[in-house]
Amino acid sequence: MVSGAVNTDVFVAGCGPAGLAAAIAARLKGLAVAAADSARPPIDKACGEGLMPEGVAALEQLGIPIASADSFPLRGIRFTGCGASVRAPFPQGCGFGVRRTTLHRILTERAAELGVSIFWGARVQGSASGAISIDGRPVRTQWIVGADGQNSQMRRWAGLELRRQPRRRFGFRRHFHIKSWTDDVEVLWGERCQIFVAPVTSGEVCAALISRHRHVRLIEELSFFPELADRLRNARPALSERGALTVNRRLRKVTRGRTALVGDASGSVDAVTGLGLSLAFQQAICLAEALAKDDLAIYQVAHRRISRIPAFMARLMLHMDKSASIRRRALQGLAAEPLIFSRLLALHVGALPPSAFEARSVLSLGWRLLRA
Repeated sequence: MVSGAVNTDVFVAGCGPAGLAAAIAARLKGLAVAAADSARPPIDKACGEGLMPEGVAALEQLGIPIASADSFPLRGIRFTGCGASVRAPFPQGCGFGVRRTTLHRILTERAAELGVSIFWGARVQGSASGAISIDGRPVRTQWIVGADGQNSQMRRWAGLELRRQPRRRFGFRRHFHIKSWTDDVEVLWGERCQIFVAPVTSGEVCAALISRHRHVRLIEELSFFPELADRLRNARPALSERGALTVNRRLRKVTRGRTALVGDASGSVDAVTGLGLSLAFQQAICLAEALAKDDLAIYQVAHRRISRIPAFMARLMLHMDKSASIRRRALQGLAAEPLIFSRLLALHVGALPPSAFEARSVLSLGWRLLRA
């Protein structure tokens, strides 16, 4: 139970990875930070557990290196489906497969090290007037950060909610004890789903399924992916299956008054992109810059810039999910032109600006799609 009023420069509602990253970034700017979450650590969530290179770079800016004992290095991405397979290496650095609970522990330890005051198992209450309380005790703060996920109450209290509901998809994750056979994030495209496979340690693999159909499950769907089924045949499942919703949501504004949203509370890209955590960590750094300069307009501009390419890539891949014809043509076209896939990956992870994606690459892929 919190006793007395909480006085701070920045209050963060939600202590998942996005909220902890925002708290850490603000502390690094010299601001006093308090944060609260109704859950208790470690906080888990169904996700593919692959952290892209730009997410790794953002964590390093926050003083959080990923130790080899806690993770598995990822060198690239492979798409497989419709009789085609294409791979591209990450153009700069590497990503990491890391268990969500492990990542949460690392972030929690860094926040504590920097002096963030965290209230676990605490109920946060807000209002449209901007009043905030923790377990009924008032919070006196200059800035409020909403990091309370897809179903954000802070977003609703701040009046930033969109009336139109985004289209939802369903994700399910399971771990398997097995020696890794790859150092890529493998994305397997099927008729009803995509399956993501990423090693999270040398002896453990995360497999995550994403589908438009709520009743599709990983184990049953493996029969449509015989190569993966064969690899996992004798692997021991580490944990029971865990599920979550994934949505593609883009808000018109992510700030109002003294409130700013970060992570999934500020909008999200479908999990097919693998960029949720990377976006959240980049947003946290930009938000801290804006708070230090006493100007949330800076964050609004930065958030829009950070989200633009991932939102485009999400729409592109969701079209592949909905249309068997587009999926087949895209995968076979990319397999025939692997350099285009490499450039798309560079664009996807922020290593290549849109202006550098050559017109001839677009025309070449378009021609392949027409001919496939």
